[in-house]
Amino acid sequence: MIKVGRFQAAPLSDGVFRLDGGAMYGTVPKTLWCKHEQVDEKNRIPLALGCLLIKTPRGRNVLVDTGLSSKYDANGKFTSIYAVERKKTLRDELREQGLAPEDVHFVVNTHLHFDHAGGDTEVFDGKLKPQFPNARYLIQKDEWEDANHAHERNRASYLEENFAPLQDAGVLELVDGDFELEPGLKVSKSGGHSRGHQVVMLESEGEKAIYLGDLVPTRAHVPLPFIMGYDLYPVDTLERKRQYFKLIFQHDVGRRHAKLGLQDGRYYARLD
Repeated sequence: MIKVGRFQAAPLSDGVFRLDGGAMYGTVPKTLWCKHEQVDEKNRIPLALGCLLIKTPRGRNVLVDTGLSSKYDANGKFTSIYAVERKKTLRDELREQGLAPEDVHFVVNTHLHFDHAGGDTEVFDGKLKPQFPNARYLIQKDEWEDANHAHERNRASYLEENFAPLQDAGVLELVDGDFELEPGLKVSKSGGHSRGHQVVMLESEGEKAIYLGDLVPTRAHVPLPFIMGYDLYPVDTLERKRQYFKLIFQHDVGRRHAKLGLQDGRYYARLD
């Protein structure tokens, strides 16, 4: 558990999966990024299906991103392509925090790619329904539009079964730009990775933290030029990366949070 003033934040995970290392590091040569990663025979690297639970001073439980859910467990092709391992799930980790899905008040999706919004929905009695039935799902309007009008570049990442049932159930809340969920808990539209990508910021009693989603997915991506090939707006990613503080990483399997350091004009993840 990370304390940020009066807020408590717990990095959670829905398991581990793998993506192509070259795609994860974009224009950075493999000779540089392979120093940070365990590369398999298919050039894939392990990534956490990261989520974040925020317990607010007002007693609200806010979940940022939701992993995959069990919808894909029986899909052998999907689990093989992404080498999915869900020995411990988001539900397991919520239970360790003393919570059930019904106890979540808000779900904030950084964006709607399947590894971030797959757990928004689950199959109950043969039907797709919101996994967190009492929550409002907060998604940027631009992200919703792009997910529902995907093109050749992003179509494989937006799977309709993960987000369409939210609208049908009346739990969807589209937002347009930055907003404050309660004092000290802010959501900021960042763009970069996708047009409607958003990050979550905590500020309380002089302390600050930020959940970066896929803007800075691992500690190895802290240096400014380390930008994913998946990012549709990489220059926007670069400009946003210049701005941030205490970091909580979405996909890092070894370290889920760090402080931002600057040495010899270069940013890095401080682990002290």
